[in-house]
Amino acid sequence: MDSQAIIDLCLSQGFALAGIAKAHSSRHESSLQEWLAHGKQGEMEWMNRNVDLRLDPRKLLDGAKSVICVADRYGELNEPPLQKDHGRIARYARGKDYHKVMKKRLHEVSDILRQHYPEETFRGCVDTAPLLEREFASRAGLGAIGKHTLLIEQGIGSWLLLGAIVTTAKFSPTNSQEQDPCGTCTRCIDACPTEAITPWSVDARKCISYLTIEHRTEIDSAFFPGVGTWLFGCDICQEVCPHNQPTERGEKVLLHEEYTPIHDSLDVLDVLRWDEHARQVHFRESSMKRAKLGMMRRNAVIVAGNILENETDNALHDALRLIAKGDEDEMVRNTAIAVLKQLVES
Repeated sequence: MDSQAIIDLCLSQGFALAGIAKAHSSRHESSLQEWLAHGKQGEMEWMNRNVDLRLDPRKLLDGAKSVICVADRYGELNEPPLQKDHGRIARYARGKDYHKVMKKRLHEVSDILRQHYPEETFRGCVDTAPLLEREFASRAGLGAIGKHTLLIEQGIGSWLLLGAIVTTAKFSPTNSQEQDPCGTCTRCIDACPTEAITPWSVDARKCISYLTIEHRTEIDSAFFPGVGTWLFGCDICQEVCPHNQPTERGEKVLLHEEYTPIHDSLDVLDVLRWDEHARQVHFRESSMKRAKLGMMRRNAVIVAGNILENETDNALHDALRLIAKGDEDEMVRNTAIAVLKQLVES
C-alpha cells in the first residue's frame, strides 16, 4: 500500500483527516524540558514520566519508522444558549468518550495494515500514550500549531481530536504544515480569562481546562471569576479563533456521529447534590469521568458563586451554605466557604 492508500483507509474509517510523518525525535525538546522545569504542568505528574519516550516515538516503539496521524472533527458549529443556572461543558466532552471512539477505529486500521505487513508492528495511540501527537499531526500535514498550542487546519479550524498509529513499517511522509497559522493575531491570548496563554505555550496552572479537569485539590480563589460558568473544561481560546468561524470547507467536514452531544451543560444545583452513583450515571459513556465527584462538586460550587454574582438564586445560596457548614468533602467545603466569602465582599 502506498501512502495515499493508507490515508484513504483511515478516511474510510470515518476520520476527518489523515497523514503520515516520519518517526524521529521531537524538535521541541528544549521547550518541553523548560516547561516542565518551571512546573507549568501543575499537578499532572504523569507529564514528568516517560519524557524520553514522549520526545522520540522510536523509544515508545522499538524500530518505529512512521507515525500515521488521524483527526476526528468534533464541536457543533452553532453553540446552543446556556440554560439558566447551568454550567458549561467543553465541546470535546459532550459526546461519547473519544478515547474509546478513536481507539476502536485505530485498531481496525492497524488490523488491516497487519494483513499487508505481517512482519511489522502497529501501535494505536490516543492522548493517553506518551506521544507528542500535535507535533506529528503537523508534520503529517493535518494542520499547524496555533498560539494556543492546538492544531489548526485551514478552513476547518481546531475542533479536532487527534490519534496516531506508531509503526515499524516505512511509509512515505505526507507534506508538512508547520508554518505559523496565526500571524499577528492574539485573540486567544487576549481572551483567556486567567492569562494562561503566551505564544505557543500554556501555563496549565492557570488554564481553566486544567483547573476543572486535572487539578485535584483546591483551586486558588483568584481563579474563581475566570472559571465563569465552565463546569468542565474551557473552549474560550477556540471560540474566539478566526480559524473556527464557519467556512464552506469546514461545513463539509461533519461532526463524527459518536460526538453528538449527550449533555452540552449540566444543572449546577443538581451537581452540587450529586453522590457517586449520580456521577457515574451522568458520565457512563463520557470522557468526563476523569473528573472525580469531589472535583465536579468543587467546580459546581465555583460556578454557583459566579452565577450568584449576577443574580439572586435562593436555592443555590442555600446549597452553598449547607455545604459550607456540613459534614463534607474538605475540598468542597473549603471552596464553598471561600465562594461565600467572596460573595459577601463583592
